Amino acid sequence: MKATNVVVAVTGASGSIYAKVLCDKLALLQESGQVGKVALLMSENARIVWEHELGNLEYTVIPFTLYEKMDFMAPFASGSSTYKVMFVTPCSMGTLGRIANGISDDLLTRAADVMLKERRKLILNVRETPYHAIHLQQMLVLTQAGAIICPATPSFYSKPVDFEALAATVVDRMLSLAGFSVDMYRWNED
Repeated sequence: MKATNVVVAVTGASGSIYAKVLCDKLALLQESGQVGKVALLMSENARIVWEHELGNLEYTVIPFTLYEKMDFMAPFASGSSTYKVMFVTPCSMGTLGRIANGISDDLLTRAADVMLKERRKLILNVRETPYHAIHLQQMLVLTQAGAIICPATPSFYSKPVDFEALAATVVDRMLSLAGFSVDMYRWNED
């Protein structure tokens, strides 16, 4: 099986733990050969929220290529690229709205637009509560366009022991939705 190239976009919504756990798991999937190149995008707000919520600067040592917000020369800004999966985690409602309305005003929204137009996997880990009608309408628009809305809603039946394990209940589901083989808790399966 050929390794899949992946884009990870981190926005300034609360939930940096999801981005951290996703990056850790993608690094392991790289080692196993399931994942090839991983491109990383982080908004300035994402960095601020990460530092506030996680109390560290670990995003500076994530072992993936970091692309700048306006770098439209990045390979995944084009449909001719070999990047097949894009995760936006956590996905702010502002980012969701720009993607839903086809506003490709930076690399993140352009890459999401490419994923949709090329019928590739775009998984949006939305992080907001409660939702209002506009949020729900935009999620419907994106679902109809082919995106997968995977809310940052953890499960508890696996009895997670800490915040990372709790976040992993969502991240593992995202990875599974993207087609990766992950060892995760599955209800009533051995």
